[in-house]
Amino acid sequence: MATPVTLETLPNLLADDIKVKVAGIDCDGILRGKVMSKEKFLGIAQKGFGFSSAVFGWDMQDVLYTTDANIAPKDSGYVDFIAVPDLSTFRRIPWEDNIPFFLVRFVQNGQDVSADGRNMLNSICDKLAADNCQAMAGVELEFMNFQTPSEDGYSANASQTQNVATFLEKNVPSSLRPITAGSFSYSATRPVAFKKYFYDIFNTCSQINCDIEGWHTEGGPGVYEAALKVCNVREMADKVALFKLLAKSIGVEHGVTPCFMAKPIQGQPGSSGHIHVSLCDLDGKNLFARETPDTNAAWPDAAGLSDFGRQFLAGVLEALPDIMPLFAPTINSYKRLVENFWAPVNVSWGLEDRMASIRIITPPVCKPGATRFEVRIPGADLHPHYALSVILAAGWRGVQKKLEIKVPPMSALKETNERPEMLPNTLEEALKRFNAPNSIAREILAGEFVDFFTATREHELRVWREAVTDWEFKRYIETV
Repeated sequence: MATPVTLETLPNLLADDIKVKVAGIDCDGILRGKVMSKEKFLGIAQKGFGFSSAVFGWDMQDVLYTTDANIAPKDSGYVDFIAVPDLSTFRRIPWEDNIPFFLVRFVQNGQDVSADGRNMLNSICDKLAADNCQAMAGVELEFMNFQTPSEDGYSANASQTQNVATFLEKNVPSSLRPITAGSFSYSATRPVAFKKYFYDIFNTCSQINCDIEGWHTEGGPGVYEAALKVCNVREMADKVALFKLLAKSIGVEHGVTPCFMAKPIQGQPGSSGHIHVSLCDLDGKNLFARETPDTNAAWPDAAGLSDFGRQFLAGVLEALPDIMPLFAPTINSYKRLVENFWAPVNVSWGLEDRMASIRIITPPVCKPGATRFEVRIPGADLHPHYALSVILAAGWRGVQKKLEIKVPPMSALKETNERPEMLPNTLEEALKRFNAPNSIAREILAGEFVDFFTATREHELRVWREAVTDWEFKRYIETV
């Protein structure tokens, strides 16, 4: 086990360095950071440094919010937050000459910034710890990989400088070429086509304490899936954000552009961000596991699940329709959530059921210590800290209220031909549920955060409504 980094050990740790890289995570799950001199970093390591609140005042393209996003309002002049380094997140970045790297959390006037997902997740984890509980998680990220063009395209006469953003200013997105064609899940041969890129990601993940447990091709052209190794939920959320940074950075070196959109290509399956979660006591005993099967369970699917686990599941199921924007945060997210594309669209659960929104894994299909829930709604575009926080908060509400599961498993519904409640299928509908005065989201999350995130997504909707898409242009140019 690595020796913990402390203020006292920092000078020796950085003795041979002249610079340090730091980054925080914005409300879209994007790392925002800078490089500073070692001397500057050592001076601010304890109390933090000024970091413009604009990172919570604009969207992923640095366009200022057109709505009242109250965490960083315009009339504040985008005053600085204080970014406090989290020394426990120390690692070196191999693709940047092993520069030391730390994540930060954001504070204002001595209070945690509610929009900071790292603060949010710390808060719910502290609540669990007060009741002798800790959360473990694993996340599976699917993502499509494109050959990176120059601004002039892929031709032999094209510039050697690769630039996908400039290329897309002049070309339709469908002009991008996936690194391999066709759909070959779990292929033993497809990774060979870009083997240096494929194995560079796996190996580099190990170097930055972001280990991959499983790594393979998935359905769709040029799609890979990384199952990150199960760990404490706080570490897992950070590792998801870091994995995206790693894949994109390694991609630059290999002429590949990884894409974590939920639905990159029409007619193809989307890219998921499935979350596996379990609760344990502080000694590591799985609290979802039942020592012996419950022969009196209402449904066989729940026979291996403890009463505690059932209450947690009931809490998540009851909350699902009200917390969708934290699982599906973009316009594009809902293009993935359609029937017949391996993506859940309703409030559903079941033992080892990959068509349900929540797949439960219990004995006899796993050992008791591996009992867990897989939340299958999120796509690869998820904000990991928000998504993991709201799963824990919703489940914990179920435990505190001792809720009972009201929704029969999919296996029972198939026998009666019943249809489960549908989840919101657009960002606009999801926001109505999320932002409602009686929303479960408002019960389990800070009201200031709900107001803020609603405003950021309303901005997203407004920008989308103003956009003229390729589909519209092709459809109407000659007919209207």
